[in-house]
Amino acid sequence: MSDTRVPPGLGRPVEAQGPPLPGRPIMNQWWRDIAFVHWRVDPDRVAPLLPPGVRPDLHDGSAWVGLIPFRMVEAGFGRRSTAPWFGTFLETNVRLYSTDDRGRHGVVFRSLEAERLAVVAGANLTFNVPYRWAGMTMAPAALPHDADVTGARVRYDSVRRARGRARSRLEIEVGEPVAEPSPLDLFLTARFGLHTSVLGRTLWVPNTHGPWPLRRARVSALDDELVAAAGLPGVSGSAPDSVLFSTGVQTRFGVPERL
Repeated sequence: MSDTRVPPGLGRPVEAQGPPLPGRPIMNQWWRDIAFVHWRVDPDRVAPLLPPGVRPDLHDGSAWVGLIPFRMVEAGFGRRSTAPWFGTFLETNVRLYSTDDRGRHGVVFRSLEAERLAVVAGANLTFNVPYRWAGMTMAPAALPHDADVTGARVRYDSVRRARGRARSRLEIEVGEPVAEPSPLDLFLTARFGLHTSVLGRTLWVPNTHGPWPLRRARVSALDDELVAAAGLPGVSGSAPDSVLFSTGVQTRFGVPERL
């Protein structure tokens, strides 16, 4: 059942279940073994980093920045096609949260590290999202999705291959399942589209997926340069305000539309 509670300051309910896509899916992919590490930031720091026509999405009066490492698995075009090798790789993104005049709650990517150079080039050309080619590892290489992973330790490492070789090392300890997501949990994870700017025009790219199977988590080690490189120095040097983990969901993306 979808959770339709409204976090303070938001005009549209935030639901765990994504809405149907408005048209045919253009991409599908699995997001696996994902960590959601977040910090509160002043909205005035975020506003200049967003595309034209969107503004910071706020929870309890704060904007939020996320450091999100995960495994992209079997990404492909259309509803069901997959590319088992080419579409499977590690990724880490730094993201902000945005809203527009239609009340849609989206994300804005400040950077996305990825192992596949061809994916980096293609995504940058198509959607103008700031992918960067990086050397990346995750240990263990994958977590079982049909077993209890409470207590598991997961380490994500990334080193950018160019542009200053920004690094990130994150280690988390996975905790108990979240029985009922809080309004903040939903605000930070239930995002069903992204705002991006292509040739001076802001686009909304919709996506949809089922509710995240969320778990609490704890950061046991963090040495990160990616958040600072994304325009927010000093943020990731402090303790995060929210840490979650999920074994993952399958998602589909729809046709972009102009804002």
